[in-house]
Amino acid sequence: MSVRDPFPFLSPVTAQAPQRLLNQAHDLPKPRVALVNAGSVNALEGIREAADLGLAKPVLIGDVDKIKATADEIEWDITGIPLIEAPHVTAAPKAAELARNGEVQAIMKGQIHTSTFLKGLLPVSAGLREPGTRCGHVFHITAPGSDRPLLMTDGALNVDPDVETRKECLRHAVKLAHQLGIKDPKCGILSATEDPIPSLPNSVEARQIAEWAKDALPHCVVTGPMAMDLILSKEAAIAKGFDSPVCGDADIILSPNITTANAVFKLMVLGMGCCAAGLVLGAKVPILLTSRAQAAPARIASAALGVIAAGAPE
Repeated sequence: MSVRDPFPFLSPVTAQAPQRLLNQAHDLPKPRVALVNAGSVNALEGIREAADLGLAKPVLIGDVDKIKATADEIEWDITGIPLIEAPHVTAAPKAAELARNGEVQAIMKGQIHTSTFLKGLLPVSAGLREPGTRCGHVFHITAPGSDRPLLMTDGALNVDPDVETRKECLRHAVKLAHQLGIKDPKCGILSATEDPIPSLPNSVEARQIAEWAKDALPHCVVTGPMAMDLILSKEAAIAKGFDSPVCGDADIILSPNITTANAVFKLMVLGMGCCAAGLVLGAKVPILLTSRAQAAPARIASAALGVIAAGAPE
């Protein structure tokens, strides 16, 4: 039996947290970050990395005995770090309470299912968002050797967002771009075509969102619908006769649904060696959706992005 070569579409490049993002975060106040269900090795190592780099003041929520035992296991002295007893499903609501009261400025996912985590934070009854406010997830993606980010929404929260939800996702992404120092961000609204056609509803909706953005979001440039080649390549735009300042110079990609954005993000991470940080925005505090599959650079970049979203002026 022959041994197959490694899958050829996986990048051998090890992602690195972008230095520009880390530098900007270090210049801002260090937020108190509530780690929800903090008793696992992965969760504690993630928040320790952030703390060691000056990106967070940890507040550890969960089964306190388990947290202490795990901290001993990884040889982390947590003396002086607040420990709050709220195990299992009570941990996320406790983090929401701390955020409502101004006791923490960001919330990080620990050893807890994402659905349970968000159900404790995002309902209006949790007090972290106003009625009618829509939250959205934004990825901050950087390619190897570059500090320039590409923001993409929404690859982790809204499954099949309607037009109004995508408008709010775009608003969140533009605000984050401004906080990152991108004065007039350029956004491409992703579809499979640059022409709005009824047989592809998201292309028609993309044109609606682009028209709305002209008045609603004056400090950005929005074009849609756009196929991915037009967003990424000026040469493709020239070949197709498509004229937009977004072509080959995008700061934001607004995806039509979670499947598309999630697939693109994972292809960029696994196939290109990109570093992807991610936040849920629209709540009172930024929410860091870290994953067990994330390597240290992505966790560190997410923590830095949380600092910026929590403390940088728009």
